[in-house]
Amino acid sequence: MEYPGILDTIGNTPIVQLKKVLPFEKPVVLAKLEFFGPGGSVKDRLALALIEDAERRGALKPGGTVVECSSGNSGIGVAMVAAVKGYRAIIVMADKNSKEKQDIIKAFGAELILTPKEAHPDDPNSNYNTAKRIAEEIEGAIYLDQFSNPANIEVHYRETAKEIWEQTNGELDFFFAGIGTGGTISGVAKYLKERNPKIKIFGVDIEGSVYSDYFYKKTMPEPRLCQVEGIGGDNLPENVRFEYFDELVMVSDKESFSWANKLCRTEGIFAGSSSGAVVAALVESAEILKDFKLGVSIFADSGYKYLSKQFSPEWMRAMGYAE
Repeated sequence: MEYPGILDTIGNTPIVQLKKVLPFEKPVVLAKLEFFGPGGSVKDRLALALIEDAERRGALKPGGTVVECSSGNSGIGVAMVAAVKGYRAIIVMADKNSKEKQDIIKAFGAELILTPKEAHPDDPNSNYNTAKRIAEEIEGAIYLDQFSNPANIEVHYRETAKEIWEQTNGELDFFFAGIGTGGTISGVAKYLKERNPKIKIFGVDIEGSVYSDYFYKKTMPEPRLCQVEGIGGDNLPENVRFEYFDELVMVSDKESFSWANKLCRTEGIFAGSSSGAVVAALVESAEILKDFKLGVSIFADSGYKYLSKQFSPEWMRAMGYAE
């Protein structure tokens, strides 16, 4: 008998109903708990898909090197998959991201390179350009590039969206997810819209990001630093497919951290700050949602990765977020 390995446990995450945290009873809102994956986030799916796509294309050879630019979760996923498959992994990440994420990446044996959080996307020292440069300098290395690699959208179209459709019997009429690289929300939205064009797609954005201004005004503001990790953007990745979105809801750092704490204390769901942002967006959209019946939201990662941030009372007070 052949038994599964750790990578076989990626996907098929559970869905639960939010029963206490939201200040309304209708519509019914379900949360897809992506932190049940082995690497603790939705990015496990991405990491495996991007690496196996590179293998199929012959771009990644045995003993090769994978390089990725990450806010932490995709870096963890890539480090985990690389450890299992025997690749060298180099993860480039801005220094604003949590120490927990940094330590997990190193625990899997990956090399971690931190870049200054203030670096503009066009700066040679930005995490994007640093990752590209490293991949070019190392023989046999490949830059996975979750921001423009179509395999990012494809895995969520093929797997995540199909799971949501089956778990709700296709009865959902709206969907909420944070917008980071764009892969999760774009892949799921594409699948759902093909099956029911009436399903409304709500993207969750964070103050300081350029996405909302571009979506509503077609302008590009100067990005500002935000503390929430994994959502928002300082440029326009190819995998952010605005044509699939109906609404973007912008929330603040403080709201995101506050609702992540409330989520933990009311629902017993220990999720990260981007999940708090999703809850904040649902609350902000209560008036719009009153005519809907059933929706699904993505809770991307675990609160264990933010013990030094929103789940630290000292950090919350120091940052001015404590209530």
